[in-house]
Amino acid sequence: MSKKTAVMICGHGSRDVEAIQEFDLLALHLRQRLPQYDVESGFLEFARPVLREGFDKLTERGAERILALPAMLFAAGHVKNDLPSEVNAFAADHPELEVNYGRELAVDLKLLRVASERIAAAEQASTRKISRAETLLMVVGRGTNDPDANSNISKVARMLWEGMGFGWAEASYSGVASPLVDAGLDHAAKLGYKRIIVFPYFLFTGILVKRIYDWTDEAAAKYPDVEFLKAAYLRDHPLVIDAFVERLNELVEGNPAMNCQLCKYREQAIGYERDVGAVQEGHHHHVRGIGTDGDHDHGHGHGHGHDHPHPHGHGHDHGHEH
Repeated sequence: MSKKTAVMICGHGSRDVEAIQEFDLLALHLRQRLPQYDVESGFLEFARPVLREGFDKLTERGAERILALPAMLFAAGHVKNDLPSEVNAFAADHPELEVNYGRELAVDLKLLRVASERIAAAEQASTRKISRAETLLMVVGRGTNDPDANSNISKVARMLWEGMGFGWAEASYSGVASPLVDAGLDHAAKLGYKRIIVFPYFLFTGILVKRIYDWTDEAAAKYPDVEFLKAAYLRDHPLVIDAFVERLNELVEGNPAMNCQLCKYREQAIGYERDVGAVQEGHHHHVRGIGTDGDHDHGHGHGHGHDHPHPHGHGHDHGHEH
């Protein structure tokens, strides 16, 4: 007799209300695509329900096997440490359940097709006729302390550059990694291209995406001879949903292979030797479930590029400037 299987969609969480709404929309799409499963969702930090609440709901509804999917693009600290810590802690408290953990979306051709659509739509919205040969593409990632995850943005940029025929492509980051977007745009504007398209390789909006667009507006004012276009992020495109379903099918089939070859926690990545063998533990206890800006009804005037109102003494993958 097969076990009653449920799906837990594991999100990061944000203070930004729109970001949570977009994540909830993704969860709704997945519920509609997966009627054969009981589907719940939750967050690592800020927004509710927190992950444990989601797991508990599935358990109360009779789940015997839970498939946990990280709703994240790349495997940095959240996917490699924070989420496994939450999943493992729940599994340890419920030895009667089978709990399986999936892999991140990673560099996926379906997502690259979505990216190309978003970029092409930004071109089409412009009234100026500028060829792709005269255009520089700036692909922006979240930025982490994990060089393997950061390198994926360079790979995405390269594949879009060659696949779409741009004159040049650059990668920059909203925080932690270098170059930050403002510095990257300063550099790009000096290369002589007539147009720069800024594409945030993000799933959802939030404080970081909005800051990327603000930096783009500042660059446009600073360099009036260059046209700056802001492409939309991935959001809930049908191919994004397809990619999540594919990750779920990997779990069902028992082969959710994560790329650990260049993982700084398992191999001595250059400059990160001290992180090898680091304890796998979560870092979000202090902000778990504390709510969004909409819950508190106040503005955060932080000069940080992340969704945290506090400093960190650990090196995980948030978009904050060091």
